[in-house]
Amino acid sequence: MRLGLTSFLKGAAIAAALALAPAAVDGGARAQGHDVIHLPDTKFTFDGVFGTFDRASAQRGFQVYKEVCSACHSMRQLSYRHLTGIGLNATQVQALASQFQVQDGPNDNGEMFERPARPSDRFRRPFANDAAARAANNGALPPDLSVMVKAREGGADYLHALLVGYEEPPPGVTVANGMHYNKYFPGHQIAMAAPLNTDGQVTYADGTKSTVDQMATDVTTFLAWAAEPELEQRRALGVRMVIFLTILGGLAYAVKRKVWANLH
Repeated sequence: MRLGLTSFLKGAAIAAALALAPAAVDGGARAQGHDVIHLPDTKFTFDGVFGTFDRASAQRGFQVYKEVCSACHSMRQLSYRHLTGIGLNATQVQALASQFQVQDGPNDNGEMFERPARPSDRFRRPFANDAAARAANNGALPPDLSVMVKAREGGADYLHALLVGYEEPPPGVTVANGMHYNKYFPGHQIAMAAPLNTDGQVTYADGTKSTVDQMATDVTTFLAWAAEPELEQRRALGVRMVIFLTILGGLAYAVKRKVWANLH
């Protein structure tokens, strides 16, 4: 009986630890050969055990994605209906989805056709296929951004740093043709030109001043939410599990003391 209780407590403790684990590995530094890149700590609202997503920032981030990033990058794991998770209501999602045309079919004549998107549709891809994407980007394939925050070491800090890390190469550094210098990208040469290159590039609907750093923070917040929309619920479950285990542990200890008090 005691062994069974111990095993249960260990298993529950592991489950709680996994629930409270951060979504991405802390990328304080990245190694590329002998080159170590130190990422700035951006201090996002969703950092830490009790962190939550800033819905206003995530909505602005979606606006940045829609107006800037979606020209090259897809988000095929997301449907328009998922945007209710950043605070949009059903009417707003319906109106937003209807702005896009998606391919459907075949119809009764066996032909494919386009129609306005519905909330249940996945985000529209900017290119028909990978070959078309490479042809439009000098051979480089823009990655899907659905889970990019979890796919890169450093997570949100890395993506934010990448977006603000474009600058002129230092003296003596030659950048290959078609490449761009970025101080936070491994190897420092990246095919993607700076997507956020000037303050005011996006006019925010809520009136927030759209500096390059603000836009980078907002779109990273949106991408972090997209990669793990259940983060807040998972953390809340973890906290409840810790409270439960604390109470259960206290009760188990009290029962043990009571049962064994007269057995000497």
